[in-house]
Amino acid sequence: MATILVTGGTGTLGRPLVHRLLDDGHDVRSLSRRPHTGTERPRPRSYAVDLRDGTGLHEAVAGVDTIVHCATSPAGGDMEAAGRLVQAAKAAGVGHLVYISIVGVDRVPLGYYRTKLAVERLIEDSGIGWTVLRTTQFHHLVLQLIKSGARSPVVPVPTGVRVQPIDVREVAARLAELATAPPAGRVPDMGGPEVLTAHDLVRTTLEAGGRHRLLLPLPLPGATAAALRRGGNLTPEHAVGLWTYGEFLGERMGG
Repeated sequence: MATILVTGGTGTLGRPLVHRLLDDGHDVRSLSRRPHTGTERPRPRSYAVDLRDGTGLHEAVAGVDTIVHCATSPAGGDMEAAGRLVQAAKAAGVGHLVYISIVGVDRVPLGYYRTKLAVERLIEDSGIGWTVLRTTQFHHLVLQLIKSGARSPVVPVPTGVRVQPIDVREVAARLAELATAPPAGRVPDMGGPEVLTAHDLVRTTLEAGGRHRLLLPLPLPGATAAALRRGGNLTPEHAVGLWTYGEFLGERMGG
């Protein structure tokens, strides 16, 4: 049985990962800005730590074998948080640091992607045994973005953009495997089972929710849009996911 710390343990990915590791019999610590809540048993040891200032971090990592770093914020601060985590892990003698990243961080010039790539390199150079897994976008993120745009009666849909969404539970299962194995460096990417156009994703989501909106094709300018049109966010050669976006919607909508 390993002692495994999951940062972002109450998040979209962290929560199912924590549950998977607990089910597998490991001693699990959940680190997040807010304590882990819920009535499930067994429950992880919860540590309320904000990686932006690091208060309480050294206590959380003491005696840990492996850290799975899922905490992230598109608003910024990931490099500083990862730096504090690496320093604390080295001081505590942690032997393995697993990091979840995104397919295309080296091909799509989004600021958030550049930061994720920089964190990858920080971890690679940390002197700690490391594993990095890149995946495509989670079903939850795709749904969130579409629901946000669907508040208007007219929904702009980027033309030429494709997405390969993956189920977060499948990613959690893969991370659990990696966390309990020796450090493996950069492992093969992980993508969902389907590559879908933005138009198909928006249409399918609206239909599942019983919404009627006018879809407006929107050509996007700039280097990021060009990279997306080239498929920089895709990994069709690693379409290992099984749950489709349609199945995810059916489950969410009670179908």
